[in-house]
Amino acid sequence: MIVPVLTSTLAAQIQQSEIDFLTSRIQSILEREGNPEGVEIARFGNAAAFYIRTMPWALFNSVKGLSEEDSDQLEAILQFYQSRERAFQIDIDPLRSGSRLFTALVEKGLHQTGFHSVLYGLPNQEPPEQQSNINIIEITQPSEFDAFAEIHCLGSGMPLSAKPHFINNNIGLLNRPGWKLFLATLDDVPAGVAVMHISGSIASCTLAATATEYRNRGMTRSVWG
Repeated sequence: MIVPVLTSTLAAQIQQSEIDFLTSRIQSILEREGNPEGVEIARFGNAAAFYIRTMPWALFNSVKGLSEEDSDQLEAILQFYQSRERAFQIDIDPLRSGSRLFTALVEKGLHQTGFHSVLYGLPNQEPPEQQSNINIIEITQPSEFDAFAEIHCLGSGMPLSAKPHFINNNIGLLNRPGWKLFLATLDDVPAGVAVMHISGSIASCTLAATATEYRNRGMTRSVWG
């Protein structure tokens, strides 16, 4: 894979692509009839704040796109999550941050808890060589989604009893603009899944999951190269 120099322009594009795919992902859950998961997306200046009542995990209760000029939005963001009694995280982009924002975060009692990194590069012109016993299909029909959801569930370390949850909250991505879903079979048995989101000129690999018993058999390499 070719790795271009990471300029500030490219970094901003990568950052925006992540905001775009997460917004689209959560929006698809919000659009379920009656919004049964209790999804909310709020805007605070340049930042988007995500909340899902039934999903307490940090990914689904996070703030993306906060910049130096949004420092005065922190109180409103805190109130948004405190009123919902929900722990949350704020993703800070080094390119758009400075002393004003850092000071405001500390004054609100917030502190750094970790790092988030992104791998990037340019795709190879030639598709990867594929093992003869691995077949990859793009999921385009609801009838094909059941196997996708099952592998997504197993590959994420969840019991099969959680499969309906994976179906309900992921089928909204099927044929949604910008999204492509893939299923890989090993010896004709569903074994791995992958998801891609395309925003402008950037394609984001948002998911790769393989059922435990089929790992280290070339599934991820065949899908992403």
